Amino acid sequence: MALSNKEFPQPVGIKRLFGPSFVILALGLGSGEVILWPYLASNYGLGIVWGALLGITFQFFINMEIERYALVKGESVFVGIAKIFKWSVYWFIISTFIGFGLPGIVAASAKVLAAVFGITNFKFIAILMLLFIGTVLSVGKTVYGMMEKITKTIILIGVPFIFILAIILSSKTDWLALFSGIVGHGNNFWFLPPGIGLATFLAAFAYSGAGGNLNLTQSIYIKEKGYGMGKYSQKIVGLFNSKEKQKIKLAGEDFEVNDENISRFKSWWKAVNLEHLIVFLFIGALSMILLMLLSFATTFGLSGNAEGINFVINEGKMIGVKLAPIFGTIFLLLVSIMLFQTQLGVMDSTSRIMAENMAIIKLKNNPDGLVNLSAIYYFFIWAQIAFGVILFLLNIHEPKTLIIVGAVINAFAMFVHIGLVSWLNRKSLPKAFQPNFLRKIMILVIFLFFGFFSTIVFLEKIGISLNY
Repeated sequence: MALSNKEFPQPVGIKRLFGPSFVILALGLGSGEVILWPYLASNYGLGIVWGALLGITFQFFINMEIERYALVKGESVFVGIAKIFKWSVYWFIISTFIGFGLPGIVAASAKVLAAVFGITNFKFIAILMLLFIGTVLSVGKTVYGMMEKITKTIILIGVPFIFILAIILSSKTDWLALFSGIVGHGNNFWFLPPGIGLATFLAAFAYSGAGGNLNLTQSIYIKEKGYGMGKYSQKIVGLFNSKEKQKIKLAGEDFEVNDENISRFKSWWKAVNLEHLIVFLFIGALSMILLMLLSFATTFGLSGNAEGINFVINEGKMIGVKLAPIFGTIFLLLVSIMLFQTQLGVMDSTSRIMAENMAIIKLKNNPDGLVNLSAIYYFFIWAQIAFGVILFLLNIHEPKTLIIVGAVINAFAMFVHIGLVSWLNRKSLPKAFQPNFLRKIMILVIFLFFGFFSTIVFLEKIGISLNY
């Protein structure tokens, strides 16, 4: 073995791998799972459950191809793609900022919280939430670590509470509608109900999981956790808290392609697939199904559901009527807190994505490798906050509209990054580490799906009406 090559690390047990999938799942909790799919269920019934299951299944395969690259190369896909497509760093910065800078999730959190206290104008609550998020992420590692523990606790308490409500409040008829919806059969329709907005459906589909460029953070998590060749990578998470320039190395290491290393990779690959299957696909799918079931059982057929996120407030009212008022209030408070923690996690992750891509740009013109990653990270945090505050002050604050617009942009971003990662794996990975034929076909189908739907939605938005 050449001295410049590293040894492909020995695989670890499945128990030590649990972690990254919980993070990516938590990032999607406040958009598709809590808002968009339950919104569709409350207005159109459970005949669209198939879409949620197909969406998160698609994201499972998308995420695994992203993880594949990081396992083999020990670097993020951003670094790899930039080697082939130099313009990609600018695309990832712009598309991430626009797609996730629209503050729909925090607006939803503020609106639900305002409803609990009987406040009509929620935009100032949303502004205060944004400023609080910026403060938490800026003051340092200790406070953010505390907040992270609090939000994880809330998820561990809140999600089971919502699931129990779904089981208690749903009837046999509701469950039959759910099972019919898994195969695409709704109330007098198959797959897509009459009148459903394709933009809303695409938005929910894209947010069946994390969505947009957030999927690409899987490669960062794999590298930071030291999985596969990530064992040799520089761990840059701590550098986001450093106040001065630090020497940064974003590129991974090489290894010799031999039978032993191929065998080790296959063991890693089997383990990370199983971890992602259990945590992301199974728990994520179960979360969406039960949240849709709760929404359908409590609000389907009620007036006002189609207006913004009123269906969530209707849920709280109906839970209070069927059980006791305190349960409805607790439900709304938990939804608001879960949405808030999602916005916190999304803003942290998107700022890291943009900071890493900006660091790639700076390293090209900076041979000594010195970059103040912390300053770049904080710039993007407060730039997103300023953007959100400006939108709220301009009275652009309807949560559902902001979430859908952001999700449609992120669906197109997914179309782009699916193609880029597929090309990257084909060009950069040795043959033995590339996806098999069936995985390639699956990724091609997913790529074409997002391209097709994004095109249809774009044509409809510019006034070209299509029949469906």
